[in-house]
Amino acid sequence: MLGKVLSLRTDRSIGKALRLPCTLLLFATGALYAANAPATPAAAAAASLPAAIYAPAPSGATAVMATAPRETVATAVPAVFSKGAEGLSPKVLAKALDAVSAARARGISSKSDRLTVIDYSLPSTQPRLWVLDLAQGKVLFHELVAHGSGSGDKYATRFSNVNDSRATSLGLFLTAGTYEGGNGYSLTLRGLDPGINDQAEVRHIVMHGAWYVSEDHARQFGMLGRSWGCPALSPTVAPEVIDAIKGGSFVYSYAGSAPSAPTVMRASLSASHPAAKRSRTVRAVARSSRSTASATPVSRTR
Repeated sequence: MLGKVLSLRTDRSIGKALRLPCTLLLFATGALYAANAPATPAAAAAASLPAAIYAPAPSGATAVMATAPRETVATAVPAVFSKGAEGLSPKVLAKALDAVSAARARGISSKSDRLTVIDYSLPSTQPRLWVLDLAQGKVLFHELVAHGSGSGDKYATRFSNVNDSRATSLGLFLTAGTYEGGNGYSLTLRGLDPGINDQAEVRHIVMHGAWYVSEDHARQFGMLGRSWGCPALSPTVAPEVIDAIKGGSFVYSYAGSAPSAPTVMRASLSASHPAAKRSRTVRAVARSSRSTASATPVSRTR
């Protein structure tokens, strides 16, 4: 009888001793089976999907993730520009690249990978023109640029496509040829946005050098001088910039974040006034002492 009791107690002790290892063994067996079990169709499909990667963007387009939402696409600009283009907002650059892509989709192509961006939301006292080499990822120029007298003083807040408004036009332009005019070496700009800037040639909106575009002028008067609507540059750098972008490169003018909501006056080519084709003449502009210093030169090519 005593032997049976001892035997029973011994069996129970052995069972308790083996209970934990057996439990661990069951878990280990389950894990081993899961690791070697064939994948389900859904899991196999997920495993076959490649991870999202970045690829070099085509000329004039932003580099984006294939799975990125539209908002991300709009702000995914080349990192080299966001780091090296001092003062250039990634948002503005993204809008410029979007405009270029849209123009190319309409069959308008450029002969160059260079893109000029002008951010008129900045004051005229800050360099707000950038010439970018999209192929090389370089900033070629970062310069002061004047806006039209019809657009405002230190800040440009009014923009126009109307003749004789003396205001700057926004949107996308394509550079054309050069010529020697009343303001010296000048670059013709062709407006690509109907109703927004398509009267640029009729209005003689060109890029040229001007004496009132300089750091000294900005310090003395708190603003640059103003043109009759042309993006005027410093005469010391204008020929260089013009030669770099002439002959079919894109120029994008932006003002969406100006201190006050920008006003845009629209006009179509069909409404052009015959006077818009008059020859260039020499004009004298009488202004107050401050305005005189910041006025357009006497001889003007519009």
